[in-house]
Amino acid sequence: MKKVLLTGFEPFLHYTINPTAQIAEHLHRQTIGHYEICGKVLPVQFSKTWEQCLLHIEEEKPDAVLMLGLAAGRYKITPERVAINCADGEKDNEGMVKQDEIIQTEGPAAYFSTLPIRTFVNVLQERGIPAEISNTAGTYLCNYIMYQAIHYFKQLNQNIPSGFIHVPASHKLALEIGNVPSFSQHDLTEAVSVMIQHLSEM
Repeated sequence: MKKVLLTGFEPFLHYTINPTAQIAEHLHRQTIGHYEICGKVLPVQFSKTWEQCLLHIEEEKPDAVLMLGLAAGRYKITPERVAINCADGEKDNEGMVKQDEIIQTEGPAAYFSTLPIRTFVNVLQERGIPAEISNTAGTYLCNYIMYQAIHYFKQLNQNIPSGFIHVPASHKLALEIGNVPSFSQHDLTEAVSVMIQHLSEM
């Protein structure tokens, strides 16, 4: 059976919960289509995030990598089209702040997702789940981990579908922080399951 590495993030900034961590934990070791799910929660720390993700890649040897992140304020599930070679933004959970920093000095300016993001969006919409492609993963940890993962596989000439998907707040998080659109945790998990199912059929 094939294996997919599914990552979420721990809570960060002023958010006390992160629905992506719950998705990864819930789907861990489940089987969807031809994939066994390896769900992992990554730290929101520039010094450790890629190190932990790489450890999981080397241990699990996945056939695909789907990375999830919270984008509180978005109204839809948004697969990311591109990751740029820049780290910038607010402090991480260690208090580290990066500004205009190159992620990989020998890397290109950007990498496109190697996931079938257009088909993901079409399939989700057919299921009645609001979704659209996003053209910016920002410059924080989400962009950072997407760039690092795709760069890693490119350097090894390995054709491992990899990319990043942002999800809106869960209802529980929206109740906590207020004034943001939200999905139920069940619907967020279902959306990720639908994408994995489709990927397994390709």
